Amino acid sequence: MRSSSRPGAAQDVAFGAASAASAAFGAQTYQVRVAATSACRIRIGDGTPTALATDSYLPADRPEYFTCTPGQKIAVIQEAAGGKLSVTEVA
Repeated sequence: MRSSSRPGAAQDVAFGAASAASAAFGAQTYQVRVAATSACRIRIGDGTPTALATDSYLPADRPEYFTCTPGQKIAVIQEAAGGKLSVTEVA
């Protein structure tokens, strides 16, 4: 069971056959919750990361939590079909 977290700033990232990146995470963000409308591949990194077909797999409709560093971004690319990635900063 996951301990509770406080949701913070949220953004949606539309994705398709080309990698798309989020806006930078906030100055106090060390964890994000992500959920996608269709299966995709994701990468969290500094600057503007580029998601590749070999990056971490995120199935559709299965929220996951990831550790990050303030100022990083998440990049996403489709597995088979485009969709939307919901990214919520948590505290």
